[in-house]
Amino acid sequence: QVQLVESGGGLVQAGGSLRLSCAASGRTFSTYARAWFRQAPGKEREFVAALTWSGDSTYYTDSVKGRFTISRDNAKNTVYLQMNSLKPEDTAVYYCAGRPERRYGYSPFDYDYWGQGTQVIVSS
Repeated sequence: QVQLVESGGGLVQAGGSLRLSCAASGRTFSTYARAWFRQAPGKEREFVAALTWSGDSTYYTDSVKGRFTISRDNAKNTVYLQMNSLKPEDTAVYYCAGRPERRYGYSPFDYDYWGQGTQVIVSS
């Protein structure tokens, strides 16, 4: 059984930092592209960041460039999202995702596996 489990969410003041983790089990995800999405109340799930299976290529949505960093540790089957200079508009449930491809996609429909989500709340 494939599982992705996120952790690291919480409540933080604007300007603060959080580090999200997504641990995979049940399958070797080292050959999978991985991504983070987020969904705010009343809004559609949106792409945040992604990286290839090797981590040699990353991509970020414009609103988080320069503030967020995605990385992976294949030995631990874990992907991270370091979030700095957080803003209230970053408040959302953050989901990690995986797909059995080298390259990442930008749409939720590009991914086969999802975690349950972790809540991030940024207060002003």
